Amino acid sequence: MLEHGYFKNDFDRCVYLRKLLNGSFVYLLYIDDMLITSKNMFEINDLKERLSGEFEIKDLSATKKILVINIHI
Repeated sequence: MLEHGYFKNDFDRCVYLRKLLNGSFVYLLYIDDMLITSKNMFEINDLKERLSGEFEIKDLSATKKILVINIHI
């Protein structure tokens, strides 16, 4: 992820983030599975495309609620 412009969070090594030009962020949470969230759908799709080039991925296309966690962007 580092080669794609993402930084590892200093406090949680499972979180990667990238700041966009408009000041918003793309977050990638990786433990056993990945959770990608951002206000920018283009950036989310770009990241999924990059990851699918390196790994076999399965897109579950969750929307705003995951495991009873509300995502407010």
